[in-house]
Amino acid sequence: MKKIGLLVSSILLCNLAIAQDLSIHNQNNIYEVNIRQITPEGTFKAFEQHLTRLKEMGVKTLWFMPIYPISVKDRKGTLGSYYAIQDYKKINPQFGTLQDWKHLVNEAHKKGFFVIIDWVANHTGADHQWLQTHPAFYVQDSITHQPIAPFDWTDVRKLNYSNYELRDSMSASLQYWIKETNIDGFRCDVAAEVPSSFWRKAISGLRNSVKKPLFFLAEAEDTAIYNAGFDACYMWSSFTIMKDIVLGKKNAIDLKNNMLGSNKLFGKKLQMYFTSNHDENSWNKADFGTMPGAIHEVFAALTFTLPNTIPLIYNGQEEPTNKAISFFEKDTIIINKLQRASFYKKMISFRKNPLFSNNAQFDYYTFDNKNLLGFERTIGVHKLIVIANLSSQTISGNYPIVINNQYRNLKTNKPITTIKNTYQLGPWDYLIYYK
Repeated sequence: MKKIGLLVSSILLCNLAIAQDLSIHNQNNIYEVNIRQITPEGTFKAFEQHLTRLKEMGVKTLWFMPIYPISVKDRKGTLGSYYAIQDYKKINPQFGTLQDWKHLVNEAHKKGFFVIIDWVANHTGADHQWLQTHPAFYVQDSITHQPIAPFDWTDVRKLNYSNYELRDSMSASLQYWIKETNIDGFRCDVAAEVPSSFWRKAISGLRNSVKKPLFFLAEAEDTAIYNAGFDACYMWSSFTIMKDIVLGKKNAIDLKNNMLGSNKLFGKKLQMYFTSNHDENSWNKADFGTMPGAIHEVFAALTFTLPNTIPLIYNGQEEPTNKAISFFEKDTIIINKLQRASFYKKMISFRKNPLFSNNAQFDYYTFDNKNLLGFERTIGVHKLIVIANLSSQTISGNYPIVINNQYRNLKTNKPITTIKNTYQLGPWDYLIYYK
């Protein structure tokens, strides 16, 4: 009987792990946390006050931008870039202590969040101790034999992945954060700048060493990197097209073709869609400048309803924040109106519908108007129809399917009372019907 009981317990634990894994992959969304800016204090303790409201909004995964000490040498601005890391196994003292971080992770887990942290594998800050103790860990200039800075990132130095001791050290650092602080995975910065062979070994090693599902997000749109073990990748190309649509340089057909190509490349693996993030907000004024006014909502709705998507919300978008947040200085995000929170809550909740199962059938519609993007999802008796006007002109047309009182309007959460044969969408408007 004891053996049978142990067997049953093992099966239950296995099923629980599978259920947790599915919850990560099928109904996930990501909220990016900029600890320095999200509260006046800029600390882990201060951020805990936001957990309840984010839970109520439906957020599932919290992605924390780098939490490590920032290098002083060649520092940009007063406080420096989070991505100029001084030590991979320490906490930035401006944010709090290791115990503060563990407490935040524990409180987040109690509320049902997954927690991932930013991992910067391509480079360290300009005064990381390895520059003195392990100079071979860095790519060196062929003439000066000094460590090089990648691109124009003058506050960092590029790591050398032909050195296998470095690879082991980086893998050990990843292990540290999982085992020491019980986080659930990593968002991996400029992942394509690091060899896929490193990611393959490091990710598989982590998954084999811990007894819970882990989530890996690659800041890359690259099949070799994706196939190295990542669960989701960035859709930079789609975001760029969205911005170009607003500028009149591209249209809905361009976006559709881009997404068809991405789905062909990545299959049913997750693709992270977004309307802003820390880079795009600070340097390109997203989303208030790239998708101004009501335009944001139509593109945000698409990030929640397109196939194989995992939508991202950058902290402050729910407010919304109408300025570029400083990257190297203290610049607190004001959170008090939450004008978009109800929209995000509705979209996140809707993704629990069976229509968002991996088994749902997905089909794009074909329109005569190049500014219309439309598609449907179907699984069993459930059906979703989305039509978006990605232009500043009013567009009218015939529905591609019969819309009757079996459908509900997601915007109003009310049933359709009559048969609808034609639609009229104002500038940057959209409709979502489902049954």
